[in-house]
Amino acid sequence: MNIFAERRKQLLERLPGVLVLPAAPELIRNNSVHHEYRQDSDFHYLTGFGEPDAVLLLAPKHPEHKMVLFVRKRDPEREKYDGARAGVEGAKAEYGADAAFTIDELDDKLIDYLQGNHRLYYKLGSNRALDERVLRARELLRLKGTRTKKTWPTEIVEPGDVLHEMRAVKSEVELGFMRRAAAITREAHLGAMRLAAPGRYEYEVEAHIREVFRRNGAERTAYTPIVGAGPNATILHYHANRKKLEGGELLLIDAGCEYEYYASDVTRTFPVNGTFSPVQRRLYEIVLAAQMAAIEAVKPGVTVDALHDITVRTLVEGFVREGLLSGDVNEIIEKETYKRLYPHRTSHWLGMDVHDVGHYYREGEARPLEPGMVFTIEPGIYVAPDDEKAPAEYRGIGIRIEDDILVTATGYENLTADIPKAPDEVERACRDA
Repeated sequence: MNIFAERRKQLLERLPGVLVLPAAPELIRNNSVHHEYRQDSDFHYLTGFGEPDAVLLLAPKHPEHKMVLFVRKRDPEREKYDGARAGVEGAKAEYGADAAFTIDELDDKLIDYLQGNHRLYYKLGSNRALDERVLRARELLRLKGTRTKKTWPTEIVEPGDVLHEMRAVKSEVELGFMRRAAAITREAHLGAMRLAAPGRYEYEVEAHIREVFRRNGAERTAYTPIVGAGPNATILHYHANRKKLEGGELLLIDAGCEYEYYASDVTRTFPVNGTFSPVQRRLYEIVLAAQMAAIEAVKPGVTVDALHDITVRTLVEGFVREGLLSGDVNEIIEKETYKRLYPHRTSHWLGMDVHDVGHYYREGEARPLEPGMVFTIEPGIYVAPDDEKAPAEYRGIGIRIEDDILVTATGYENLTADIPKAPDEVERACRDA
């Protein structure tokens, strides 16, 4: 709780107004069955509170109530089914709220806490029901304020402009969670390399990955695992995971766990039968060379755009050598004809969300990397099975290699470096079975 309190303190110092932040809602999967609940990342980041139907209010100008929680009331009958609730008293005693109320008191209390603030930090459009309650409270306060000396919010600002900038740079505590997530993910990928063999199914490999995650204390996957064999590896977000593995194919696995709300995101590609064919190895080494070139360039001040450019150039040079593309490398890059084989960007932020928050650009310019930022580097090649522009021996091959990179004061730390990716290391890991 001290960690959450310190984050709130830092945010309060940066807020020239009141912040209203809802918890994630419960969502129905089908009929009366809910999806697995996961708290909103921003809400967890500031409170550690894991229940739905809650609202956090931060009021820097209030003399006593800097942190206010609106929560579900205690209900012994419902708690028999869903588990214990913190309630109003628990919100104060366990989660550090200066004041707490039941969620049905929100409408009245909002007026009290909004007055005296010209700026309201609130994300419009994500929760329409709450939008109406917040805007109604603001309008009632405005009507009252026009006839009195009381002020009301005249600006509504996206809270991410402040909050997400805090989340973009990770603390040592956060990095500890991310290193643990990386270690669990390593065990899962190594197990998958040992398990995969001709005759097994993609879903068997996926099941092993999920079991390793849960057995090691990860609450959930950070995203739906991709386990794509053969031509399925050329589908960027393939999720069916039901094909039988065949000898001679590559298996692409994009899977990472979530530990204490922090994600890992790792992709490895390896031969189902344990040995790369000459063609597979050549393409694999092109992708690996591109990834290593980008990783080695990471340091404070560099931008993800610059890393993408390094990646693209290395890939295109390799594609031309292999006859997958023809023409001048610079012209191919300028016209972006390489996107037939490599259509996506090289990096994204990583943290509480697998595609984490934070600006990539400021005032139209690419944002320089800073120590404490974590992001992925994930080049690939995807030769569609029906790509008649590619030599026949390359069709249906998909390869991606992805690691989680921390920016340090002098360079970088690869959080997932222990997961084999050099071709000989990959083959040894497969043979460990």
